[in-house]
Amino acid sequence: MTRTGLFLSVLLLESCGVSNVTIEGSFPTPNISKLPLTVAVYYDDALREFAYLEYSETGAEEFNIESGQSHIELFNAVLPAMFEEVVVVDSMEAAEGRGVDAVFAPLIEEFQLALPTKTKLDVYEVWIKYNMRLVTAEGDYIADWVLTSYGKTPTETFRTTEAAINDAAVVALRDLASSFSLSFTQVPEVRDWLASL
Repeated sequence: MTRTGLFLSVLLLESCGVSNVTIEGSFPTPNISKLPLTVAVYYDDALREFAYLEYSETGAEEFNIESGQSHIELFNAVLPAMFEEVVVVDSMEAAEGRGVDAVFAPLIEEFQLALPTKTKLDVYEVWIKYNMRLVTAEGDYIADWVLTSYGKTPTETFRTTEAAINDAAVVALRDLASSFSLSFTQVPEVRDWLASL
């Protein structure tokens, strides 16, 4: 191989790599009746720094999707619409002595991405599975439940794969906002806890 050929090969390999996608979007506040509660919310590092790595069919890293900040923005829009007062805490222990009725701590259990190149469908799809935890200020169990969200966007809507992934993820987050805010009081353990107050 000539020196020029080697240089071009190295240049080509360097241009191939993982594409970073930081999820960004706007999240409307749901129009629901507030519960007369003060709730602390704790975003652990796993949620704050959440990223999902999608691999190509050959096993190479293809997309690094960072969505931690967008999840925080979503909950910061939804929770104040659901509760009279919301306090963000830096640790579960920090809620104790703050006069809160409960501490909410969401976790992302699973993130899935379906690309048209793999599914042979004309849509980008995102599924996110959450574990929602609600405890007392002292850390005692109130409720623990799973919610899933789904978002999709058609291929013809966007020029880039990164923009389409972002849109599908934002749709999934909005789906979460809707299902979480509307179903919260229907979770059996939450309903029992509210009745006991």
